Amino acid sequence: MKFTLKGYQTDAVIDVLDNLKKARRRWHEDTDRHAFSLTAATGAGKTVMAAAVFEALFHGDDGFNFDRDPGAVVIWFSDDPSLNEQTRFRLMESSDRLRHTDLVVVENTFNRAKFDPGKIYFLNTQKLGKKSLLVRGFEGDEEDGTFPTMRPDLRSHTIWDTIRNTIEDPALTLYLVLDEAHRGMGTQVREKSTIVKRLINGENGVPGIPVVWGISATVDRFNKAMEVATGRTTLPPVTVDPVLVQESGLLKDTVILDIPDEATGDFDTVLVRRATDKLKESSKEWASYTKQQGTDEAVLPLMVMQVPNKPSPKDIGRALEIIFQCWPDVTEHNVAHVFGEHTTQEFGNYSVPYIQPQRVQDDMWVRILIAKDAISTGWDCPRAEVMISFRPASDQTYIAQLLGRMVRTPLARRIPGNDRLNSVDCLLPKFDKETVEAVVRVLRQGGGDTPPTGRILINPEEMKPNPEVPELVWEKFVSLPSQTRPQRGAKPAIRLTALAHELSADGLLSGAGGKAHAAMHKVLDNFIDERADAFEEKRKSVMTVEGRTIIADMLKGGTSDASFQAEADEAVIGDAYRRTARIVSPDIARTYTIERAKRQPEAEDDFDDALIEAREDVAALHLMENLQPVFDAEAKKLADQWFSDYSDEIKKLPDDRQDAYRQIVALSTEPQDVGLARPMSRFEPTKAREPNGLEVDIPLYGAHLLCNEQGMYPVELWTWEKGVLDVELKRDGFKFWYRNPDRPSQDSLGIAYKCDDETKIVRPDFVFLAEVDGKIVADIVDPHGFHLADALPKLQGLAAYAEIHTQFYRRIEAVALVGGKLRSLDLLDDDVRKAVKEASSAESLYKGVLARDYV
Repeated sequence: MKFTLKGYQTDAVIDVLDNLKKARRRWHEDTDRHAFSLTAATGAGKTVMAAAVFEALFHGDDGFNFDRDPGAVVIWFSDDPSLNEQTRFRLMESSDRLRHTDLVVVENTFNRAKFDPGKIYFLNTQKLGKKSLLVRGFEGDEEDGTFPTMRPDLRSHTIWDTIRNTIEDPALTLYLVLDEAHRGMGTQVREKSTIVKRLINGENGVPGIPVVWGISATVDRFNKAMEVATGRTTLPPVTVDPVLVQESGLLKDTVILDIPDEATGDFDTVLVRRATDKLKESSKEWASYTKQQGTDEAVLPLMVMQVPNKPSPKDIGRALEIIFQCWPDVTEHNVAHVFGEHTTQEFGNYSVPYIQPQRVQDDMWVRILIAKDAISTGWDCPRAEVMISFRPASDQTYIAQLLGRMVRTPLARRIPGNDRLNSVDCLLPKFDKETVEAVVRVLRQGGGDTPPTGRILINPEEMKPNPEVPELVWEKFVSLPSQTRPQRGAKPAIRLTALAHELSADGLLSGAGGKAHAAMHKVLDNFIDERADAFEEKRKSVMTVEGRTIIADMLKGGTSDASFQAEADEAVIGDAYRRTARIVSPDIARTYTIERAKRQPEAEDDFDDALIEAREDVAALHLMENLQPVFDAEAKKLADQWFSDYSDEIKKLPDDRQDAYRQIVALSTEPQDVGLARPMSRFEPTKAREPNGLEVDIPLYGAHLLCNEQGMYPVELWTWEKGVLDVELKRDGFKFWYRNPDRPSQDSLGIAYKCDDETKIVRPDFVFLAEVDGKIVADIVDPHGFHLADALPKLQGLAAYAEIHTQFYRRIEAVALVGGKLRSLDLLDDDVRKAVKEASSAESLYKGVLARDYV
């Protein structure tokens, strides 16, 4: 893969491959057909996950413990040829093992008896429709129940013949991938519905495809259809948690909605000017960020202007004129449209050309894009950062769907501490405070073409770093350790070699890859030397295959058996070698084999023989007891040492490079420490709606690390949170405070805790910074109720964090309201931590003798 998979993507790939392995085995053993689904929100990287699956399916992958299927054939099916083309391009963009010749677009001239293994064939509804040349003349289809249509000249096989022959070949396994799998699964009889169900269930002598994998953001309809499909068993669905997608940084954190304050009036021109200012500001911010990073990752934002289905050319022309007046850098030559009419459109005095949706992201001359609906299925444009919609309030779904195409982050990562560059602006001149709630509701629910959105803010204000905060305070803040969520299936050896690659690429440790491999070779040498006798026994067992011969006496009716031994062949040794490679990693297994071969006495005369001997040595290793824990511990130890040694240098690198290391840190089955980022921009609401519908100002507080132009920070607090803040603001030595964001971002301090066998992240409410004897110290104070089911697990997570991070904090306190009084637990106290670990409820702790009044 050209990309490093996110944790949730790795988990999904593992589950998909597990289903494919089961389905393939059951098909060839019992001719059972299976189906399952992958549910992932828009923006989760479904094509990247599919690319990883196909690489493993065609080539095998020791990292996923998956053997290749030598007879694998994939049909990728959708109802849109342009969507197929986008998918094909993204697969090539993501994979370094799928060649362009492996990705075959089935054209009308396609004519083969069977599909070739190791290839993905792209088909769409139109190619299998009644009028398609690919199906004409199939003997199972007749027109009006009389005679089949004639095949085109020189065509010996229809596409249905090809599908049938492939399914019936015992050496092949045909997999059907349904893109946007919810389509074609309804009860209405349409051509796509008929074709999809025919592929799944079989018809007219063509069997149903053995393995069906449906991919969509909403697969309920597909899952229900599979439950009643003819002769097909469903496997467990694979579901990607949308929270993890948001945490990954692939989606923008915030959607900002601007609406008029007044209930009546024409605000189109005012908000067009504001949208232009936002585009100008976004462009300036990205240019400044690119320059500050010293990289060539330039982002050129664009504005989407959404108009009704029957727009007024005059109104659009007027809006364009306002844009050009507000920002002369943008001209008529920076405007395009994506209307269904694929021709140049006249809007007032301006001629605007058509552009294909898939070209918008890469054609940098486009700064203003005029659109109607969600443009097209599968389309997205990460650099679209501002949208103004002239749709009426009744069209909230269309607005949300188009916004859903704009929420991918332009650099496929979160910009540390910068809400401005992690957000998308939407201006709605036709909406007011009441009607905008419908848009908010659709965005929060997500589903279909609309991904779940992090924060949705209406008319917020931007907070910037407080100019009163001295550098010493910021240095203390960014030194505080945050924690990552563990990743299932992460392997220390992969983490080590990935770290070595990045350290070498950045010039921080010359020859890091060779040094990592040499260190792990030494670990394996020591492991073998310390267990020399056991190793020799295991090596002999790898080289010998044992079995039994059963002898049946046909005259007397008795049986007898005898054992036999045979020399292992290459297939047996190769399988044993792959098992070792899955423990130590394929790369280290390869280099260790070469290293051991060089040491063989016969290496100078016949290196090939020496290589065979060494490969047999490595093959025997997987049989050795405790190899995995010993090897993993040493790989983790070296990686952790390098992270410690080079942490200061890594912090000086550009954000994209730091993000690469951050992902490698997280490649662990245990929570890992990562640094906090300095917040540079944050959007906060300034108005709140009371239960009676009345809108009120959100209270403002001073001495926050971020503030508005008046030095104040708006924040809504619960009663007990206000009590905590009042106490801390009056504490001796207090300097500044920080409202820790309850969302995944590099400027949010997260602490891992376990609940229901799943590791989650709690984000303490407050960080306080004080001065004691001329030194800046930090406190975590986390006020929470104890009535929720996760109250105790969160406390235990905080206690575990406190135990290993005492050197960073003066205090870590958990606070709760008990009988009208605030009570606290000092988690830096050994006795308190012991009690938290052994407790059966959080309530008993706050009411117990170890808690104290919070003052």
